[in-house]
Amino acid sequence: MDYREVETTREYVCRLETGRDWRAQIEDFADEQGIDAAFLQGLGAVEDAEIYFYDQDRQEYDAVTFPEPLEVAACVGNVSLLDGEPFAHTHAVLSRPDGSALAGHLNSATVFAGELHVRAFDAELAREHDETTDLDLWGL
Repeated sequence: MDYREVETTREYVCRLETGRDWRAQIEDFADEQGIDAAFLQGLGAVEDAEIYFYDQDRQEYDAVTFPEPLEVAACVGNVSLLDGEPFAHTHAVLSRPDGSALAGHLNSATVFAGELHVRAFDAELAREHDETTDLDLWGL
Protein backbone atom coordinates (compact mmCIF):
# COMPACT_ATOMS: atom_id res chain seq x y z
CA MET A 1 0.00 0.00 0.00
CA ASP A 2 1.24 3.47 -0.89
CA TYR A 3 0.17 6.31 1.38
CA ARG A 4 0.93 9.76 2.67
CA GLU A 5 -0.51 11.85 5.45
CA VAL A 6 -2.69 14.82 4.53
CA GLU A 7 -4.40 17.42 6.67
CA THR A 8 -7.82 18.93 6.15
CA THR A 9 -7.55 22.61 5.30
CA ARG A 10 -11.18 23.51 4.61
CA GLU A 11 -14.60 21.89 4.86
CA TYR A 12 -17.71 22.81 2.92
CA VAL A 13 -21.36 21.92 2.85
CA CYS A 14 -22.82 22.35 -0.63
CA ARG A 15 -26.23 22.26 -2.24
CA LEU A 16 -26.15 21.20 -5.87
CA GLU A 17 -28.14 23.13 -8.45
CA THR A 18 -31.24 21.44 -9.87
CA GLY A 19 -30.98 20.59 -13.56
CA ARG A 20 -27.18 20.55 -13.73
CA ASP A 21 -24.86 17.55 -13.84
CA TRP A 22 -23.89 16.06 -10.45
CA ARG A 23 -20.21 15.35 -11.15
CA ALA A 24 -19.61 18.44 -13.30
CA GLN A 25 -20.81 20.68 -10.46
CA ILE A 26 -18.29 19.09 -8.10
CA GLU A 27 -15.49 19.64 -10.59
CA ASP A 28 -16.56 23.26 -11.20
CA PHE A 29 -16.71 23.89 -7.45
CA ALA A 30 -13.23 22.42 -6.94
CA ASP A 31 -11.85 24.57 -9.74
CA GLU A 32 -13.49 27.75 -8.39
CA GLN A 33 -12.22 27.10 -4.85
CA GLY A 34 -8.73 26.00 -5.91
CA ILE A 35 -9.20 22.51 -4.46
CA ASP A 36 -6.64 20.03 -5.79
CA ALA A 37 -7.53 17.22 -3.38
CA ALA A 38 -10.64 16.42 -1.35
CA PHE A 39 -12.92 13.68 -0.12
CA LEU A 40 -16.69 14.00 -0.39
CA GLN A 41 -19.94 12.39 0.59
CA GLY A 42 -23.44 13.26 -0.51
CA LEU A 43 -27.08 12.37 -0.92
CA GLY A 44 -30.06 13.56 -2.89
CA ALA A 45 -32.03 12.69 -6.01
CA VAL A 46 -31.18 12.54 -9.71
CA GLU A 47 -32.47 11.35 -13.05
CA ASP A 48 -30.82 10.21 -16.27
CA ALA A 49 -27.94 8.68 -14.32
CA GLU A 50 -25.07 7.11 -16.22
CA ILE A 51 -23.29 4.46 -14.17
CA TYR A 52 -19.97 2.92 -15.16
CA PHE A 53 -18.84 -0.57 -14.24
CA TYR A 54 -15.16 -1.40 -14.83
CA ASP A 55 -14.68 -4.80 -16.43
CA GLN A 56 -11.39 -5.94 -14.91
CA ASP A 57 -10.72 -8.58 -17.57
CA ARG A 58 -11.24 -6.27 -20.56
CA GLN A 59 -9.96 -3.23 -18.64
CA GLU A 60 -12.76 -1.10 -20.03
CA TYR A 61 -15.76 0.72 -18.60
CA ASP A 62 -19.27 -0.39 -19.50
CA ALA A 63 -21.86 2.37 -19.27
CA VAL A 64 -25.52 1.95 -18.42
CA THR A 65 -27.97 4.86 -18.42
CA PHE A 66 -31.06 4.92 -16.23
CA PRO A 67 -33.54 7.48 -17.66
CA GLU A 68 -35.69 7.62 -14.54
CA PRO A 69 -35.89 9.44 -11.19
CA LEU A 70 -33.58 7.87 -8.59
CA GLU A 71 -32.72 8.59 -4.97
CA VAL A 72 -29.03 9.05 -4.19
CA ALA A 73 -28.92 6.88 -1.08
CA ALA A 74 -25.17 7.42 -0.76
CA CYS A 75 -22.45 9.04 -2.81
CA VAL A 76 -18.78 8.93 -1.87
CA GLY A 77 -15.82 10.12 -3.81
CA ASN A 78 -12.77 12.25 -4.07
CA VAL A 79 -11.34 15.11 -6.06
CA SER A 80 -7.86 15.08 -7.52
CA LEU A 81 -6.14 16.38 -10.61
CA LEU A 82 -6.33 14.56 -13.93
CA ASP A 83 -4.36 16.18 -16.73
CA GLY A 84 -4.10 19.32 -14.58
CA GLU A 85 -7.86 19.72 -14.09
CA PRO A 86 -10.06 18.80 -11.09
CA PHE A 87 -11.58 15.34 -11.54
CA ALA A 88 -14.38 14.08 -9.31
CA HIS A 89 -14.23 10.31 -8.85
CA THR A 90 -17.73 9.50 -7.60
CA HIS A 91 -19.40 6.23 -6.66
CA ALA A 92 -23.07 6.09 -5.76
CA VAL A 93 -25.84 3.83 -4.58
CA LEU A 94 -29.05 4.86 -6.30
CA SER A 95 -32.49 3.52 -5.41
CA ARG A 96 -35.74 3.08 -7.30
CA PRO A 97 -39.25 3.59 -5.84
CA ASP A 98 -39.52 -0.14 -5.10
CA GLY A 99 -36.34 0.00 -3.01
CA SER A 100 -34.12 -1.85 -5.47
CA ALA A 101 -30.63 -0.41 -5.73
CA LEU A 102 -28.18 0.40 -8.51
CA ALA A 103 -24.57 1.13 -7.76
CA GLY A 104 -21.29 1.95 -9.46
CA HIS A 105 -19.13 4.77 -10.73
CA LEU A 106 -21.48 7.74 -11.18
CA ASN A 107 -20.29 9.28 -14.42
CA SER A 108 -23.15 11.73 -14.87
CA ALA A 109 -26.66 12.47 -13.65
CA THR A 110 -29.08 15.37 -13.78
CA VAL A 111 -29.57 16.76 -10.29
CA PHE A 112 -33.04 17.08 -8.81
CA ALA A 113 -31.63 17.77 -5.33
CA GLY A 114 -28.20 17.17 -3.87
CA GLU A 115 -26.26 17.95 -0.73
CA LEU A 116 -22.55 17.36 -0.21
CA HIS A 117 -19.94 17.51 2.50
CA VAL A 118 -16.50 18.24 1.01
CA ARG A 119 -13.25 18.03 2.97
CA ALA A 120 -10.35 19.72 1.17
CA PHE A 121 -6.78 18.60 1.87
CA ASP A 122 -3.54 20.53 2.08
CA ALA A 123 -1.93 18.36 -0.59
CA GLU A 124 -2.15 18.15 -4.34
CA LEU A 125 -3.18 14.71 -5.58
CA ALA A 126 -2.69 13.95 -9.25
CA ARG A 127 -3.87 10.87 -11.11
CA GLU A 128 -1.32 8.87 -13.06
CA HIS A 129 -1.83 6.00 -15.45
CA ASP A 130 -1.39 2.61 -13.75
CA GLU A 131 -0.24 -0.07 -16.21
CA THR A 132 -1.50 -3.01 -14.13
CA THR A 133 -5.14 -1.85 -13.97
CA ASP A 134 -5.14 0.50 -17.00
CA LEU A 135 -6.74 3.12 -14.72
CA ASP A 136 -5.72 6.64 -13.73
CA LEU A 137 -4.96 6.28 -10.00
CA TRP A 138 -3.48 8.56 -7.37
CA GLY A 139 0.25 9.04 -7.73
CA LEU A 140 1.33 9.08 -4.09
